[in-house]
Amino acid sequence: MTDFFKRKTTRQIHIGKIAVGGGAPISVQSMTNTKTADTEATVLQINALADAGCDIVRVAVPDMEAAQNLSAIIKRINLPLVADIHFDYRLAIEAIRQGVAALRINPGNIGGEEKVKAVVAEAKKNNVPIRIGVNAGSLDKKLLEKYGKVTAEALVESALEHIKILERLDFYDTKISLKAHDVPLTLAAYRLMSERVDYPLHLGITEAGTANSGVIKSAVGLGALLAEGIGDTVRVSLTGDPLVEVKVANEILKSLGLKEYGPTLVACPTCGRTNIDLPAIAAKVEQHLADIKEPITVAVMGCAVNGPGEARDADVGIAGGKGEGLVFRKGKIIRKVAEGELLEELFKEIDLILTERK
Repeated sequence: MTDFFKRKTTRQIHIGKIAVGGGAPISVQSMTNTKTADTEATVLQINALADAGCDIVRVAVPDMEAAQNLSAIIKRINLPLVADIHFDYRLAIEAIRQGVAALRINPGNIGGEEKVKAVVAEAKKNNVPIRIGVNAGSLDKKLLEKYGKVTAEALVESALEHIKILERLDFYDTKISLKAHDVPLTLAAYRLMSERVDYPLHLGITEAGTANSGVIKSAVGLGALLAEGIGDTVRVSLTGDPLVEVKVANEILKSLGLKEYGPTLVACPTCGRTNIDLPAIAAKVEQHLADIKEPITVAVMGCAVNGPGEARDADVGIAGGKGEGLVFRKGKIIRKVAEGELLEELFKEIDLILTERK
């Protein structure tokens, strides 16, 4: 774990067993794309997300049928469940009574202050935190008129208006998100909010797109904020399979040294000195590592001269030559083998290292 980034101190809340803020490890979230009334499909997806490294999962609750099915789901999962509620305060109250770990609502759109009071009273009674989620695409019209367009200041003002409603009700068990698909706008909004409050912040680039473009936008946006010490929990919002969201989020955290998460593959970009089919070998190594959950750094280098030195921090690696290659650990060569044996010998060393750690 790196100590390069000094994280902003925020107050801590608990979403089920997961601490958020207050110096707790940055948690990874995702959201199911199943119908919440479909218990089997939703449980199956949530358990797959847990296996992929998800810490907190959110489900859409569009109607009472979905709300009343939440307890059936909760009984069969190990992740804290967050109910995403819009417009109908009764759904929020029912979700709490069903046993959810947290709510995602906007107090301004669930029917007036009396109805907010009812939700907050139920949340207090059951120790259920609330996430205030402000999205650029649904900003209040009066703020759009005030600022002329969606700005960082408008997003922050919207969130603070919602927060003040909760604070007037003596409710502080809250976290905040400020999401937009525009990366610079999102960065500016989170930076401004981080200066204004000490509530924990949930980071995300909303509607980031498919895996091709959305991964890049999310890595740039979330990575920049995390490197500045901003953010307590994250979601990578991608179109498609939510398992990809979790893997990408964990890779972002791992790349910044903020989380240990599975294997790391180091592979050189190839050049004119490369005498082996490095892309094919790297792909096979990546496939082999896919089933390993323990942190291990594996290097696949194309040059037998510089490879061990360039990848000296890797737990184990190979470096190709002409018709042969080197197997090394922590930069020290342990043997020379024929090119056709490189993968087999590398996989043996990986298994040996994992066995030695047990």
